[in-house]
Amino acid sequence: MSGLGEFLRSRRARVSPQEAGLPATTGRRRTEGLRREEVAMLAGVSIEYYTRLEQGKQNNPGRPVLEAVAGVLRLDEDERRHLFELARLPVEATAPARPSRGIRAEVRRLLDIIRPYPAYVLSRANDLLAANEQGMKLLPGIEQWPAAARNTARYTFLHPDARRVYGNWEEVAAATVAHLRAAAGAHPDAEELTGLIDELSVKSGEFAGLWERYDVRARTNGRKRFQHPVVGRMTLSYEVLTVARSEGHRLVVYQAEPGTPDHDAMMLLGLATAAPS
Repeated sequence: MSGLGEFLRSRRARVSPQEAGLPATTGRRRTEGLRREEVAMLAGVSIEYYTRLEQGKQNNPGRPVLEAVAGVLRLDEDERRHLFELARLPVEATAPARPSRGIRAEVRRLLDIIRPYPAYVLSRANDLLAANEQGMKLLPGIEQWPAAARNTARYTFLHPDARRVYGNWEEVAAATVAHLRAAAGAHPDAEELTGLIDELSVKSGEFAGLWERYDVRARTNGRKRFQHPVVGRMTLSYEVLTVARSEGHRLVVYQAEPGTPDHDAMMLLGLATAAPS
């Protein structure tokens, strides 16, 4: 049996007729899970075609057929990708134009585990989706914005405190735009990205100028100098980690060398309160 056929057979064995929406039947079924003819019927193909598919005798199966079979067999994204790889077909992205902002509970717990190091989760468009206490306090003033408006690129260019908070604002601004260029190139139809870029282009001449430079660079690590209104001056390094099983979410964690003034200032973030206006 071919790898494709073996995979299909194993997946249909895991789907019950009830899960597939078929009426309950009486008596004992000889086949565990769905029968071949049931998969064929639900996918809208002939039993002969599906049988050849499982036997590895159907060359160049069509994409619509595989999409239909993947739906019947309730394949998740990893399984769907594997199905198309076995069929030697390119995998097309299925992420929606506006991806979910939801954060898994395990990732939220990780933010707490990382404390007292500042950390937050960003969407592919730099929306601030979640943060631990220190991560939120690292960007003073952003908590005053509605949750849906909190975005680190928007903060960099439009928040009145950003230039004072970032001691190396020019570097941060250039890196932010270069990252958005890379993200927009990877997801040209992403509405949340095009909307943010249009907004910043209109509201910030500096953003528009940097955008025209066409620098492209994904942000994976780096250093930022802060002039925090409560804990003072500190330079922190950061690492950007991809969140598994998410729609482009990134975990950003800041740190400093223990025993240094930078580390001491970072440790004070958990005790920081808003600076008087």
